[in-house]
Amino acid sequence: MPAARSYLLSAPFLRVFLLSFGAGAAGFLLFPTAPLRLRELGAPLGAAGAFLASLTFASALSAAWTGALGDVLGRRRVLTLATGTLAGLGLLYALPLPWPLLVLLALPHGAVWSALLTAASAEAAHVVPLARRAEGLGYHGLAMTGAIAVAPPIGFVLLAAGWPWLCGGLVAANLAALALARRLPADPPFDRAGLAQLSPRRAVEWPVLRLSGVLFLCSFGYGGATSFVALYAEARGIASKGIFFSAFALAVVILRPWLGPLVDRIGARRALPPTILAIALALALIPFQTGAAGLAAAAFLFGAGFSTLYPAFATLVLGRVADHRRGAAFGAMLASFDVGIGLGSLLFGPVVARFGYGAAFLGAAALAAAAWPLLRLGVSAWEERAA
Repeated sequence: MPAARSYLLSAPFLRVFLLSFGAGAAGFLLFPTAPLRLRELGAPLGAAGAFLASLTFASALSAAWTGALGDVLGRRRVLTLATGTLAGLGLLYALPLPWPLLVLLALPHGAVWSALLTAASAEAAHVVPLARRAEGLGYHGLAMTGAIAVAPPIGFVLLAAGWPWLCGGLVAANLAALALARRLPADPPFDRAGLAQLSPRRAVEWPVLRLSGVLFLCSFGYGGATSFVALYAEARGIASKGIFFSAFALAVVILRPWLGPLVDRIGARRALPPTILAIALALALIPFQTGAAGLAAAAFLFGAGFSTLYPAFATLVLGRVADHRRGAAFGAMLASFDVGIGLGSLLFGPVVARFGYGAAFLGAAALAAAAWPLLRLGVSAWEERAA
């Protein structure tokens, strides 16, 4: 490997990191404020989450296909087109639209968002040194974590000044990401014959999609926990309703820089089982906590698992797919992960209503634990096909 690639925090890596941060900031200016805009436009209370639900499922259901766009068209082209399109959507959002049309715009937004995420992840995987892949992907993931931390408060300030200000911020952040996308290395010359690779049968990385059931089983509990843990805390009389989220975020920020290199040293296949068990154990512990300290401890363990899950799984997968299929691989992973989150958010409620919080969290823990044997079976089947 060239010496210039042995350094993790290189200029190409910082460029894609800042691109992801800018695009993520644009998204998280909008996502928390969209329900307030819907209410302002007269949408019924039940429709408050319609925008985010539409965007999430549009992203999840399209990601397995849009991931291949960067492989076929080129990552720079896709990232330029995606950030430019999202800037254009920001201008549309600023128009005095009726609320059903605002919700409808979330569908193309979600599809373009998935193309952006997968192409940016594939570019990050391309520029990090192979021997430090898990560490590099972990650091790249912190771009979105940082965007989630800083963008929503700014979004609420802009919204207080008026919806057009919020949309202006959305456009500006996407244009900044567009400028960074234009500075990426040039793509190979476009070959129209390659468009045949975008048929659903060829575009989707089916072996990765099957193996990514591991991410689905783990992310189901993530969707349920993030949606209902504050209500659980309230039901148990825990005053610090946000303690779970604070401890979770702290674990990710503190542990990811340390656990990423550990995954690279011991190997992703060895790192994933304890990661999965940490997630399952944390979910199982949540319904037995009656105080803030216990809930924070469970959240920290949960964050420890999730800080490692995606970088380790991506490292495992990328070692088994061709370089020209990285985008499709990330698309399959994103699809499974987001569908799990979405279904967890939707199905936790009915389970809690009928059987209580304990059944919901323990059920999610059982699903997460099942990811371990699924991982073993999936990797063995993949190796048998490759042999």
